Amino acid sequence: MIYYFTGQPAAGKTTLGEALVTHISSSPTFDSKMIHIDGDDIRNIFQHKDYSEDGRKINIRRAHDIALFMDVKGFDVVISLVSPFRELRDELKSKTNVTEIYVHTTEDRGRNHYHAVNYEPPIENFIDMDTTNKTITESLIQILNHSSTPQIH
Repeated sequence: MIYYFTGQPAAGKTTLGEALVTHISSSPTFDSKMIHIDGDDIRNIFQHKDYSEDGRKINIRRAHDIALFMDVKGFDVVISLVSPFRELRDELKSKTNVTEIYVHTTEDRGRNHYHAVNYEPPIENFIDMDTTNKTITESLIQILNHSSTPQIH
């Protein structure tokens, strides 16, 4: 299973991705390995800091390739990327089982210089996660209520 957190910088993608990894990994019914692929990690691994449209596409495809490889090897994968191009996200969704979580907020959280000008929000088959007035736990419960992931007790 791949959980794909997408949205503008500082909306809470990485925070929620890490919370989901912690929750799933601590579940008594969890019997798989898990990996979290974050946009910052991809940029550091490949030392590719280009935020142009082409630069973003290169990093998104790299993250998708890693996620697909890990998924085939039996890992549950969490991806946290701005990933502004709907077509690339839909391409990944057409290849395997992906739960897309669109994370957004109306708050200014200080990373606007990384803002994706032409971000294309998902249209169908996604969880809409507005983190503006939600705690991490409230957001995680909303995600878990929409997926087959073990619930919070």
